[in-house]
Order: sequence, then structure tokens, then C-alpha cells
Amino acid sequence: MPGKICYLGDDHLQGAAAYLAGIFLHYGTAFDHVPSAEPPPVEFASIPYAAYVISDYPSLRLGHAAMAHIAARVEEGAGLLMIGGWESFHGRLGEYNESPLASVLPVLMRASDDRRNFPQPCLIEKAAEHEILSGLPWDQPPGIGGINLVTAKPGAETLLAAASFSVLHTVPLKSFRLAAKETGVASFSLVRSGEAFHFSAADRAPLLIVGRYGAGRTAALTTDVAPHWVGGFVDWGDQRIAQAVGSGMIEVGNWYARFFHNLVAWTGRLDEFRD
Repeated sequence: MPGKICYLGDDHLQGAAAYLAGIFLHYGTAFDHVPSAEPPPVEFASIPYAAYVISDYPSLRLGHAAMAHIAARVEEGAGLLMIGGWESFHGRLGEYNESPLASVLPVLMRASDDRRNFPQPCLIEKAAEHEILSGLPWDQPPGIGGINLVTAKPGAETLLAAASFSVLHTVPLKSFRLAAKETGVASFSLVRSGEAFHFSAADRAPLLIVGRYGAGRTAALTTDVAPHWVGGFVDWGDQRIAQAVGSGMIEVGNWYARFFHNLVAWTGRLDEFRD
């Protein structure tokens, strides 16, 4: 039986938290959710969670004692995943860079606003082989709308990068290909009858970083699981998955759902990856 996940943030289950909660329900992952506006419940420290997922949940609300408890649990073997947002990492209100979790997460955080938005294409680039990424078509990369800027710690591994592009409409042409040999990144093609676009070289930033702290696994995903930063990533797939959570229903791509399931399952060492 997989262990239970403690999921903190993303507003409430009738809002943005419905996306990740829906994935938990789809894959049969047990979880408790703490809304962004509420502190951890009194029984928080007495539950042996397999992993803690923090997503858009401010450090001031979590509190020093709860963060110290999470750090101790990860050192003992639990997992910790932080997902990006305005109240994650430093963000606008996250401010985890000076918290007890700064030494636990596999990234170095900035001491000021680390948010970056992408008004033009930003595609996810696979940077390494890993079981989190297995079975997914990274040759068909999804796009995202924003990230928190961080740096991977020495010894941590960057699995995915955010590759952002500057696009300029140019002369008529049927298709245009960006060659990997010229830029050092994967090739991307744009085909549109009668028109062409010029892509400048990609600017890359770490997107998914994994590491270890004591006996526990840690991960940092610097984009969001829910709109708006998640962008087209939420629809990544060749099938739609309908998820009923709280008072509403959402639909997401099956590859998006599989990725987040793999990520949480690896971080928390859940017993099995189920289809």
C-alpha cells in the first residue's frame, strides 16, 4: 500500500489544487490537503507521511517548527517536492530561501523575487535519463508559461530544462527547423503554409532538479502544476483524463498526469507506478 502524501498549497480543492488532487485520485494515491490560507493542522507532526508536496504555500504560514519537522522527516527517509509558483521558492511571498527547507531542497534559491514569465514559446527539454521521465514522449515537448529561477546544488541532477525562445515573423516559407548543432538544444520545427518564423537561440533554465537529503529524496519543479504557469503542459497527452474534485470537474492530458504521478511516486518512494 503506497504511503500517504501531505499536499500543502495551491489554494483549495475547489480551485487550483484540483489539478494535482485529481491526479492523486486518478492513480489511487492517498493524500491530505492543506489549503494555502490555512496553517498545518494540529495533528500534522504525528502523521508519518511518505512525502510532502509544497506548491504555492508561503513559508510564513507553514512556520519554522513545521518546516523543521519536515526537514527531520526527510533526513529519516521521507520525500520533499516543491512545485513552483508565486509562493514557492522565493517567489513573491514564498521566501523559502532563509527557511529550514533551504538546506533540504536540491536547489539554491534567490534572495529576491525569482519569478520569470514567458510571453513567447518556452518548451520543456529533457536533460537526462531518469525513471521519473520514462515512458513519456519528450520528443513532443509541451510548453510552459513561467518558472522560478533557481540553481541546482552541487551533487543534484537536472532532469528537465526550460528552453525559452524569441520568435520573429520573417519572409514567406513553408517550414523552418531549428537545428540542434547550431544551438545545442533539441530541434524544433514550425510548419505553416506560406509563412516562416525565425527562432533565436534558446535561453535555458533548470526546470526539474532532484537530489537527496539524508535518507530522503528531494525534488524541485520550478514551473506550476496548475494555470497559469503550467501553460500547455496541462494538456500534454494523446488522451483526455476527466477528474472530479471538490465541486467541479477538470480535464487534463494523460502524459501530464503521468508525469506528475511519476514525480510524486519517485519522491515518496511509493510502492508502485500504476497505469
